[in-house]
Amino acid sequence: DLDHPFTTPTEAEVALQQAISATATVLIDTVSERPELAGMGTTVSALVMVDDYAVIAHIGDSRIYLYRDDALTQITTDHTFVQRLVDSGRITPEEARYHPRRSVLMRVLGDVDASPELDVFEVPVAPGERWLFCSDGLTDVVSPEKIHEVLRDSEALNQAVDTLVDLTLKGGAPDNVTVVALEWETPD
Repeated sequence: DLDHPFTTPTEAEVALQQAISATATVLIDTVSERPELAGMGTTVSALVMVDDYAVIAHIGDSRIYLYRDDALTQITTDHTFVQRLVDSGRITPEEARYHPRRSVLMRVLGDVDASPELDVFEVPVAPGERWLFCSDGLTDVVSPEKIHEVLRDSEALNQAVDTLVDLTLKGGAPDNVTVVALEWETPD
């Protein structure tokens, strides 16, 4: 339903929210039919391009990073218990990386809420930027500094993705790892 051009970023925001809410309803209906699946959920980090804007919808602890002007910026905020501790100043970001409850989600697309609270926003894009979408399987193993280095030093995006997955596997991969990258180019 989202694989078509949108005329405005606002139109894309509404479509993302509707598609994710529809998915929540499917999850709720599935658990109603199969109660043994109760408690299932997932994260969502989605992007729709509209003109020179990335329209982003996010819930959970997967992440979107932007590599621009030799700087790596985490675009999304984790919806975890530990992120709340960081935001309130109770622990540092470094302590959060090793906290025993770092994977406890406070917001998730699951089988309970038909209208999940999403972060939806727009980010202007420019040619040459690299965007990285990843699960916490990557970020629990590979540091932001190493992710930055790989994105900077890899000529091809598939090389960067392969390197990041390999680093995760070599680091023990305690969770599944998903890594997707894209580069914004000027349309011809």
